[in-house]
Amino acid sequence: MASINNHSSLKSIISFIALLSLLHFPFSSAVKGGYWFPDSGLIASEIDSTLFTHLFCAFANLNTQTNQLSVPQQCSSSFPRTVRQRNPNVKALLSIGGGSVPSSDFNNMARQASSRRTFIDSSINLALNNGYDGLDLDWEHQSTVEEMNNLGTLHYSPRPNPAATFPTQAINNNLDFLNVMAYDFYAPAWSPRPYLTRPHASLRDPTSSVSGSSGISAWMQAGVPANKLVLGVPFYGYAWQLSNPNQNGILAPSNGGDTSVGQGTPSYRQIRDFISQQGATVVYNSTYVTNYCYSGTTWIGYDDTQAISTKVTYARNTGLLGYFAWSLGQDRNWALSRQASQTWGSGARVTDPEVEWNVLHPFSF
Repeated sequence: MASINNHSSLKSIISFIALLSLLHFPFSSAVKGGYWFPDSGLIASEIDSTLFTHLFCAFANLNTQTNQLSVPQQCSSSFPRTVRQRNPNVKALLSIGGGSVPSSDFNNMARQASSRRTFIDSSINLALNNGYDGLDLDWEHQSTVEEMNNLGTLHYSPRPNPAATFPTQAINNNLDFLNVMAYDFYAPAWSPRPYLTRPHASLRDPTSSVSGSSGISAWMQAGVPANKLVLGVPFYGYAWQLSNPNQNGILAPSNGGDTSVGQGTPSYRQIRDFISQQGATVVYNSTYVTNYCYSGTTWIGYDDTQAISTKVTYARNTGLLGYFAWSLGQDRNWALSRQASQTWGSGARVTDPEVEWNVLHPFSF
């Protein structure tokens, strides 16, 4: 997903998924969000929707020839109906795109009025016909001024930018909220050498500006208000191979990735099984706000209930609209989802009563 700016040290820091309003959302309560996708190992009927206010079905696919959308069968009308059985008030959102879609695909669509119109009409009709409350645009990996400007044009016309930064004025004017991906900062596959063990989703980082809180601050400094930001939390981790089992903290020397658990990207469920089966040592680091565990040469950075609770508390105390998780199928017995929901509580979020949100027409052509 697109970074908040193009400075090399911050390129991975924070990204967004933009929620496009189809129906008016009266934001009197927080966003407690979660993403689900059909191949996650969790069927939709097993989702405990009572723990969420917004559930995202991923992903609708963009046809680059027709600029129209299609959805997997599991993200058709059955998804909204299914998740509302336990919680009639939950909002169902159809998520478009995903990290595997090249940014150029969306950019080619967004650069011309005719293709934008086709995409917009297809998106709205598909969502409404399948009973969704809204749309979620997951356009990732923007790297050029043109791509950023076309992203803004898709949500009304942005001001020209001398650098490839997000069109924050267009975001403020036309989007209900942003889901901020405060994870995937580091992983063996894209970390520089020499390898050092690092948490991939730290809320704070005393060694660099790459962290969740730094990213949130950067969004607010760019002009996006706190009450339009939703903090992302991961339900998975990354496994590293320790160079020396006796050096096993954060920033310990590493040989790179360890694929013995979850092929290197274990879910929270797999991590808890690893801890139980291997008698792994578990550590919570309050400075970074992360958990990690290790056994032998295997080291895994992840978020357990302590980290999730602290992050959700941070989000609420900072005035953010809420939080979201990627992804629901990676949780274990709803432990992380329940911890997040209970930590936030059920109190209403105070928002500006004079704010008007776009209804049914979130785009210009």
